[in-house]
Amino acid sequence: MSKLKVLGMQQEVVMVEKPKETKQETSTKSEPQSIDTLPGVGAATAEKLREAGFDTLMSLAVASPAELVEVCAIGESVAKRIINVARSKLDMGFETGIDLLKRRQEVIRLSTGSKAFDAMIGGGFETGAISEAYGEFGSSKSQIAHVLAVRTQLPVEQGGSNGSVIFIDGESTFRPERIKQIAESLKIDPIETLKNIAVARAFNSDHQMLIAEKTEDLIKQKMASDRPVRLIVVDSLTSHFRADFVGRGQLADRQQKLNKHMHTLMKLASQYNLCVYVTNQVMAKPDTFFGDPTAAIGGHIVGHNSQTRIYLRKGKKGTRVGKLVDSPYLADAECIFRITDAGLEDVEE
Repeated sequence: MSKLKVLGMQQEVVMVEKPKETKQETSTKSEPQSIDTLPGVGAATAEKLREAGFDTLMSLAVASPAELVEVCAIGESVAKRIINVARSKLDMGFETGIDLLKRRQEVIRLSTGSKAFDAMIGGGFETGAISEAYGEFGSSKSQIAHVLAVRTQLPVEQGGSNGSVIFIDGESTFRPERIKQIAESLKIDPIETLKNIAVARAFNSDHQMLIAEKTEDLIKQKMASDRPVRLIVVDSLTSHFRADFVGRGQLADRQQKLNKHMHTLMKLASQYNLCVYVTNQVMAKPDTFFGDPTAAIGGHIVGHNSQTRIYLRKGKKGTRVGKLVDSPYLADAECIFRITDAGLEDVEE
């Protein structure tokens, strides 16, 4: 920076040097700090944290002390100190609506192939959120899961995301033959399509929760590839929880574990900008004398954690009816569609 001083007919130029930023300050601003630098985190504790998926300051900042105590065998006071320091090193404050609007522009909408269905949910299933479809058997919950598993791999301009898929199969519903059929109808390579779908069979609720927690490792592996994970399917969300926790005496335990499971899925959706599509079973309410007695399993826990809820039922002449019953910004709506070899198709009126 130069300062010009005029003295009579002479000009005296005084150069004032700008203070240089130290190397230490530059590296602090540009490079994310390692978890090893946090107080109370030694080499052994850092290794345990990485194995459990806590390998960044953000993952530690959003963790609870109970989680760190469980995976690292440290005291609760130490766990709280680690979390507080991680939060102090990150910008965990408020954001303006403009900042959130810009972030919302990164959301990708996955098309179902049905214009009516896509319009009902605002253009397609969106990333960064959990979408739930519930209905009785044969209402096309799993069909939509298979359709999304294929269409997610399409280019963005065709309603996809150029992504790969993780399919958590809790009811043995995944069928590679159906994936092959949909892919061939869309004129894409069925073998490559199947290679981009990672399927894990869950045999009980604990196994299902463990698989969901371990998916983060696969997501991180795929992040640098040309096919990052953009869709997680859980079919079905509540089947094993209903089988493992029987009666009212275990209802509270079931709901707590289900809540933890859904928070794991919500964290993955938000942190890695991917869509989580879950299917849910239903029950009949015997005290309903008027209207539809069908209700989703999971109660308020599932309802609060799902950003978008869709009720599916059978229609006339082989059609299916989808009804948007909950969304943070969309009005209730309804659509009619049909299941074909190519997936979902609109019904001509």
